[in-house]
Amino acid sequence: MQPYDMKELEERVILVGVQESFSEDVEESLDELAELCETAGALVVGRVIQNREKIHPGTYVGKGKIEEIALLMEELGATGIVCDDELSPAQLNNLEKELDCKVMDRTLIILDIFAARARTSEGKIQVELAQLKYRLSRLTGRGIGTRGPGEKKLEMDRRLIHARISQLKAELAQVQKHRELIRSKRKKDQMVVAAIVGYTNAGKSTLLNTLTDAGVLEEDKLFATLDPTTRLLELPGGQNILLTDTVGFIRKLPHHLIEAFKSTLEEAKYADIIIHVVDASNPQKEKQMHVVYETLKDLGVKDQPILTL
Repeated sequence: MQPYDMKELEERVILVGVQESFSEDVEESLDELAELCETAGALVVGRVIQNREKIHPGTYVGKGKIEEIALLMEELGATGIVCDDELSPAQLNNLEKELDCKVMDRTLIILDIFAARARTSEGKIQVELAQLKYRLSRLTGRGIGTRGPGEKKLEMDRRLIHARISQLKAELAQVQKHRELIRSKRKKDQMVVAAIVGYTNAGKSTLLNTLTDAGVLEEDKLFATLDPTTRLLELPGGQNILLTDTVGFIRKLPHHLIEAFKSTLEEAKYADIIIHVVDASNPQKEKQMHVVYETLKDLGVKDQPILTL
C-alpha cells in the first residue's frame, strides 16, 4: 500500500479532533498530530474540535461540525483533513462522501512517516505488513455495486493482500529467529544488554551517539530513527555492555504497528536494564512517561530495573 503523498495534498490540511468526556486533553493531542503532519510533509492550516459524549460511530464528528469543516476548508484552501483517532471504514467513507476530499487519520500519518523512515529490510517488511493490514480492514466497495466486476476486483485485491501478508509474516519469522539466536549468544556470553526506550523525539539516539559514537540520525522530528541500533559501550570500570536504541513510543500508537514491530519492540523485553530517556523540558513529560510505562507493560516488560534519565 502506498501512503498518501503529502505533496498531492498541496501540503494543506485541517486537523479534526473530538473531546470526549473524561478523555485526555484533545488540544495537546492535536499539537502532537500537527507535529506528525509536519514530519510527514504537510502544512497544517487549521483545526476543528468537537465536544461530544463520544465519537460519532458513522462520521467521527456530528453533521453540524461536518458543515463547519467544509466551510473552513473552502476558506483556508485546504484539500484534506486529518482526524486524531483511527477511523473505521464507515467513518472514512462517510467523511469522504460528505466533504469530497482526502480524509486521513492519525494511524495513516504515522504509517506514512514509518514508510519514509524504514532503512533496513526488517523495517521495510514491518512497515509494509502494518500498511497492508490497515488497507485490508478498509477494503470495501466504496460506491461499487455489490455484484459484478467490482465485487470480483475486491475479492482479488483481498486475496492478493492476504497472500502478501502471509509472505511477509514468513520473512519476519525468519528475522525473529535470527534475533533469538543473537539473544541466546549474548546470554551465553553473559553480555549485559541495556535497552534505551522513551517517547519519540525524547533524545534516545542523541544519548546512544554521545556514549558510543554510533552515528545514528539525530533530528528534532518525531520518529527520526526507526530501525534499532546496537552498539558496544565500555564502562569506566572496564566492563563492556550492549546499548540498544529502540523505536520511540507515542500516544495512540496504532495496533497494526505494535503487532508488526513486536520483534523490534521486544528488544526492551529481553534487555537486562531499561534506560528510560525523558525530555525534561517537555511540559507533557509526565503524560509521555505514562505512555512509555503503559507500552512497556503491553510488551510484557515487568521485572527489569528501569533507570530514568
